[in-house]
Amino acid sequence: MKIKCSLKFWILSLLLTGLLFSQIGCNGTATQHSIWQKDVVDTAVAAGDFSTLVTALKAADLVTTLKGKGPFTVFAPTDEAFAKLPSGTVENLLRPENKQKLSSILTYHVVPGKVMASEVVNLSHARTVNGQSLMITTRYGVVMVGNSKVIKTDIDCSNGVIHVIDAVLLPE
Repeated sequence: MKIKCSLKFWILSLLLTGLLFSQIGCNGTATQHSIWQKDVVDTAVAAGDFSTLVTALKAADLVTTLKGKGPFTVFAPTDEAFAKLPSGTVENLLRPENKQKLSSILTYHVVPGKVMASEVVNLSHARTVNGQSLMITTRYGVVMVGNSKVIKTDIDCSNGVIHVIDAVLLPE
């Protein structure tokens, strides 16, 4: 009986080890489509700096969309970026009667496809999910998306990429 349990244990261990190594790339890191990698929303939640963004995504009913297949490029404003808005703005946008306006603002931060930083620096604009175009400029190594500075790039997610920005983008 003891031998059968040990044998089952070793077979299970070998199977799990094989699964683990099939998800690891040559450099020892999980591959892009790793079973452990989080989607755009879960990555934002785990980071801890995007609680206002996540709250807004919930209020606009966009969580399911951004947890979808994608790929998406999200220019994600931090909590600090939302705090720069005039007093009461966020609270007003979170009201149910302003759901459409909130959705328009949030989808202005999303570009279809996965656009890594090495590609962003070569763009002058990008068409957003809300249909408007975002102006992109690069000067002296600083990338600006609209009026916002990109402060962190290439946060890889299972369904896209996040670039962190220091201001909330407002569509025209």
